[in-house]
Amino acid sequence: MADNVHELRPRVPESEKITINLGYVDLGHIDLLVADGFYSNRTDFIRTAIRNQLDRHAEVMRKSVERKTMDIGMRHFSRADLESRKAAGETLQIHVIGLASIARDVSPDLARATISSLSVLGSLQASPEVRAALQDRMR
Repeated sequence: MADNVHELRPRVPESEKITINLGYVDLGHIDLLVADGFYSNRTDFIRTAIRNQLDRHAEVMRKSVERKTMDIGMRHFSRADLESRKAAGETLQIHVIGLASIARDVSPDLARATISSLSVLGSLQASPEVRAALQDRMR
């Protein structure tokens, strides 16, 4: 029975892991706040601190996004999307804050023929072959 189950859409992770280095004193202060119940764990503290800084700079970021005409959030490009652009003789300039994904069935040739520039602030999900094909167009 399990052999006839097919995933309809690949699951997209909702976050990406990053690594940071902190001094022992800063880490100790975070641990103290966690121990005193202000935060549930170190990750909770770090996420809260990042969100506070993003809120603090929200207006500057909004203006920058408008100026650079970037999409915010998740943007997916399917093979059908790119094939229709190619048929119309159009190319894409992709500018995303968040997650940009290019379908696994997109060939490197199709990607090169339809994507003239690629700027992603966040994460890009694409096959290694497509990434290599677009390397000279990434900013």
